[in-house]
Amino acid sequence: MSAKWTIDRAPDLTGRTAVVTGATGGLGYETALGLASRGATVLLTGRDPARGARAVASLREQVADARAEFLPLDLACLRSVADFARDLTQRTDALDILVNNAGVMAAPRRQETADGFEMQFGTNYLGHFALTGRLRPLLLRAAGGGRVVSVASLAAWQGHMVFDDLQGRHRYTPFGAYQQSKLANLIFALELNRVAQSAGWRLHSIAAHPGWARTDIAVSRSSAPQGVAERLMRRVVRLGFRYLGQSAAAGARPILFAAMAPEARDGGYYGPGGRGERRGRVTEARIPPQALSLSVARRLWSVSERLTGVALS
Repeated sequence: MSAKWTIDRAPDLTGRTAVVTGATGGLGYETALGLASRGATVLLTGRDPARGARAVASLREQVADARAEFLPLDLACLRSVADFARDLTQRTDALDILVNNAGVMAAPRRQETADGFEMQFGTNYLGHFALTGRLRPLLLRAAGGGRVVSVASLAAWQGHMVFDDLQGRHRYTPFGAYQQSKLANLIFALELNRVAQSAGWRLHSIAAHPGWARTDIAVSRSSAPQGVAERLMRRVVRLGFRYLGQSAAAGARPILFAAMAPEARDGGYYGPGGRGERRGRVTEARIPPQALSLSVARRLWSVSERLTGVALS
C-alpha cells in the first residue's frame, strides 16, 4: 500500500452501487462524495429526509454528474433495517460497496433503541450487523464480490465487551458504551472476513477508522445533566479534536481507501499514519489486542444473531 494514496488513484466505479450509512453529514457525507466522484451510484442513508435532501443537493453541486439519492434508514430500529434491505433488493440486483458508518457518540444518559438495545450498541453495532446480514445476498452478487467497510474508532482501544451487561442496564457510562460499540464494529469486521473466507463467500470485509476527525458527532455539546468527570471528558475530547485532529474530508480517506483501493486487503484495518493515528495519510492501523480474540469474536457473533434475529452465517 502506498502511504501517499489519494482518491484520484482509485479506480473508476461507473456502474457500481454503494450504500453509505449516516451520510447526511460528517464522515458519511465525505465518503459518499468520494465514491460519487469516482462514478459510483451512491445511496446516502439517514433518519432525516430533509437533511438527506440537502446532502444530495450539496453533493451534486460538488460533483456535477453525480448519481446520488437519499434513502431513509434508522439503524436504531430493526424493522427499518429490514424494510430498507427489502426495498433495496427490489431496486438493484447487486451491491458493490456497503459502508457501515452511522453512529451515536457518548449519549449523556442511557437511551434505548426501538428494540430495547442500549442506543450506542444498538445503533453503532447491532443495526449494522443486521443490515450487513440482510444485504449479504446483494453483496455476494456483486462483480468480484461486494466490499463491506466497517468504521471503527481509536476509542476501540479502551473498549471491552461486557457480555453480562452489553446493554448497560447495570452500569452505563457514555464513553464506555461508545468504546464497546466501536470495539464491536472492529471485531465484527475481522470475524466477517474469517467467516467469508471459510465459507467461500465472494465478500470482502475491511475496517477503517478516521483518526480524530472534526465532525458534529465528536465536537457537539450536550445540554443534558452530566457529572464532573463526564463534563471534563467532553471538554478534553472537544479540545483534542479541535487542535490535534483533522477535517472530516481527511478522516474519510481511510474509509474511502477501504471501500475502493485495489490494495486494501481482506481483513485489513486502515487509518491515519501520523502520531497516535490521529491524523495523516492512509496506512495500516494497529489492532487493539482485545479485538483479536477468536472466542470473543465468535461469542459476539452468536449473541448478535440472537439479538437481531438475523443469521449471517
